[in-house]
Amino acid sequence: MSTPVVTVIEPGSPAAMAGLLAGDEVLRLNGQVPRDIIEWRILVDEAELDVDIRRSNVELSFEIAKRAGEPLGVEVESALFDRVRTCDNHCEFCFIYQLPKGLRKSLYLKDDDYRLSFLYGNFTTLTRFTEADLERVITERLSPLNVSIHATDPEIRNRMLRNPRGGMSLRWLRALLDHGITVHGQVVVCPGVNDGAVLDDTLAGVLDQYPELASVACVPLGLSKFNTEGAMREHTLEEANAVLDTVHDWQDLFKTVVGHRMVFAADEYYLMAGRPFPDAETYAGFEMHEDGIGMARTFEMEFSGKVDTPVGPQAGFFASVDGAPAAGYRAPRNPAGDTGLRGCGGEAATEGSVQLRPRASAPIGILTGVFGAQVLGPLVAELGRDDVRIIAVPNVFFGGNTAVTGLMVGEDIARVLSQEPLTHRYLLPDVCLSEGRFLDGTTVDSLPRSVEVISTNGIALRHALEVGR
Repeated sequence: MSTPVVTVIEPGSPAAMAGLLAGDEVLRLNGQVPRDIIEWRILVDEAELDVDIRRSNVELSFEIAKRAGEPLGVEVESALFDRVRTCDNHCEFCFIYQLPKGLRKSLYLKDDDYRLSFLYGNFTTLTRFTEADLERVITERLSPLNVSIHATDPEIRNRMLRNPRGGMSLRWLRALLDHGITVHGQVVVCPGVNDGAVLDDTLAGVLDQYPELASVACVPLGLSKFNTEGAMREHTLEEANAVLDTVHDWQDLFKTVVGHRMVFAADEYYLMAGRPFPDAETYAGFEMHEDGIGMARTFEMEFSGKVDTPVGPQAGFFASVDGAPAAGYRAPRNPAGDTGLRGCGGEAATEGSVQLRPRASAPIGILTGVFGAQVLGPLVAELGRDDVRIIAVPNVFFGGNTAVTGLMVGEDIARVLSQEPLTHRYLLPDVCLSEGRFLDGTTVDSLPRSVEVISTNGIALRHALEVGR
């Protein structure tokens, strides 16, 4: 078990006044060794706090008196101090199995940890869940949690997870709901495996066995060119439409029986089928925003000025294990090392010995994934501006059906930018960055054109487009 390491001490805080320093290893809080940031939060809420630390191989103790609930003023480097509970399923649709070799080690971590579900919105299958875990979730009210369902038929779920515990592990879902824990479910729909009649059966099973679920997201499987599972393939147009029809039919039934629509289809299905997105009211508060449910509608609301603050968390892919704040996905992200509108440029954006920086009034190119371009295109067209254009970045690095903006990598962006004018402004959404790096390990500084990194929401884009006007 590792120990939490202090990364930041807030000036003037109880921790600062007591003499704690960045780099200190926290050994115990009130005599207890915290396993994770959840226990840490509970312990540091106490008014009287004994902190045992290790500094330069010397153990020291501090007595800190503060108001109960007052922040200690300490940030630590990770959310889990003990070992992450890894996944022992072998799902043939798992995207982590489809990653190429040579990426950052943290990207290959396949977790099935309910704590990361609570903190970051990760999905857990519950196949490694225990009675002790249930007791802790109930006692500490670790809610909401996200659970991967995929199928309610035990045999099909066993087969999809490639785990003999797959079918029976949903008993924990029933137990969580029995104790009032809010749970969001997910079904990764694989053509020919759990779509069609199986999807109908799964939603019937949800209504019959788990009607207290807050929501169920139906999302398409993601395929990269590195996929080795022959049974996994992209949806056809007919299949995408069939999934939407099924979801819409069940929404009506769920609303009649349990009072809300319950099941939602990912935005990708509407893009694949070329169908309009549902009205904003349909999404019931956008509770599954981070799972790709209603993102297009929220972006439209933000971009058009219908809302004053971003809707939903803005967490990137693999954020929970690489560059996310210890406080969890609900906390502000800092993917590029600072906040707001950031200007970054590479050495290639030069002519002779003079580096070219675009004017604020220069023409603008908005970098986005193929799916993002489909969403942004109509919104930008309504502006009637001939100085703003969408630059769709095909994902050659991952290939397959990878088209979401969060999986754009520096290699693909660089290839596209190399064909673009030097003196234009280029806006890059921060969702594809973690600690300033793309998934392929490159940085914005290596791009051949200067780019401005902006938050991934419609408000930030609208403000960036207003610069220089």
